[in-house]
Amino acid sequence: MNYLIAVLSDRIEAEEAYTALEKAQIPLNQLSIVGRGYKSASDFNFIDPSIEGRKNSFRMAYWLIPFGFFGGFTFDAITTIDTFGWAGEPFNHIIGGILGAIGGAMGSFFVGGSASLMENNGEMIPFLNRLKAGKYLLIVQGNDNIKNRAQEILKGFNPENIQSYQVV
Repeated sequence: MNYLIAVLSDRIEAEEAYTALEKAQIPLNQLSIVGRGYKSASDFNFIDPSIEGRKNSFRMAYWLIPFGFFGGFTFDAITTIDTFGWAGEPFNHIIGGILGAIGGAMGSFFVGGSASLMENNGEMIPFLNRLKAGKYLLIVQGNDNIKNRAQEILKGFNPENIQSYQVV
């Protein structure tokens, strides 16, 4: 999906820009104002990197926890380390598998959760900071023709920042 994001200083300016885009016949279902009294950043998952980090974390956990269990079980079986003597041989391997699964869960949490901050989503953090400062975002989604028309109109409002993004 293609997005054009403009940062406007106050609500009145955001509403004026929205009205100008509406008069230019840009479809209303492709326009959004994000800020106090309007949509929130959580409505647009790509703005908040923590949401994407959670998704990545769960996606990685789906594979890493079973792989960690299998790795821990196999490692304990191959090395024949008797870590928990009270458990006996088959349960000692199972405990090794559980510890491996815990390691897989930790890996998915730390790596999957932080990887989204290093991807393109890390570029969205300034937008979150501007929202917290009371600014408004005007988001136009659509193809390049719509984005280009909207960009020309929005330049007349002297936005603090205007950027185009493609979210996969």
